[in-house]
Amino acid sequence: MVSATVTTDPAKFIATVIGDVGDIATLPEVTVKIIKVVENPKSTARDLHDIIKNDPALSARILKVVNSAFYGLPGQISSMDRAIVLLGLSAVKNIAIAASMTHMFNGGGAIEGFTGNDVWKHSVAVAVACRLLTSAQGRPSVEESFLAGLIHDLGLLVERQMFAKQLAEIVGKAKDGPVNWCELESQIIGADHAAFGMALATKWRFPAHLCTAIGYHHKPMQVAQVNRELSVLVHVADVLAARAGLGYSGTAANETYDAEQLAVLNLNDNDVNEVAAKLPEQVALTEALFTS
Repeated sequence: MVSATVTTDPAKFIATVIGDVGDIATLPEVTVKIIKVVENPKSTARDLHDIIKNDPALSARILKVVNSAFYGLPGQISSMDRAIVLLGLSAVKNIAIAASMTHMFNGGGAIEGFTGNDVWKHSVAVAVACRLLTSAQGRPSVEESFLAGLIHDLGLLVERQMFAKQLAEIVGKAKDGPVNWCELESQIIGADHAAFGMALATKWRFPAHLCTAIGYHHKPMQVAQVNRELSVLVHVADVLAARAGLGYSGTAANETYDAEQLAVLNLNDNDVNEVAAKLPEQVALTEALFTS
């Protein structure tokens, strides 16, 4: 177990923590295989089907999602090949990752006022908000946005496993009044959840832009302009989910977004307000699909 301490070398401290973290540091083998297939531009739906057919639970989850209102596809679909073609490889990858993440969030010890289920609900809410914001932009990359939102608080899993006592202290202070969550983490643990999450996602070999979005979702304007948009998107989605009280929102409860950030997304207040209005209903639908 790594000692929680303020360190003069945060990068080394974070690397040590990620090296020592236990079960959560490893994605299920089937999920790893799916990510590799989807990231390979030469892959086909058949390649994906050959992996999924060996996992009945995942197969059932995919068919459940494809037949839901979440994707708005017509008719009842019972063929996995057809489901993969209709959803697309990226959507299937997200379902697999979501299934893995559900188990990760629901495991581990309990902290008063902070449950894995509540953090998971917040993660789903941010994922849905990202998806809705991307749709409002008129962009086709809704699956990438959804995944960025889903994994944005991955670092909280690291903290819960490695620094449960310190995390409980942070949760307690957040209940007592307005705090800067990331500053508290840095003071009490030695790094914040965004840094831990980025390091774990990097270990999992997620694409660099997703890792950056995790690492900078609380300070998105610090990202170079050319790569800033996804980090800003996750930040705005995080604030919307926190304002709606969807799941555990202590990490973003006292944050906001501004006109400069909305300009990065080419959105305005009306666009964001429309997303906020849709969010609770869409989260309820999505949570039912992506929760075991």
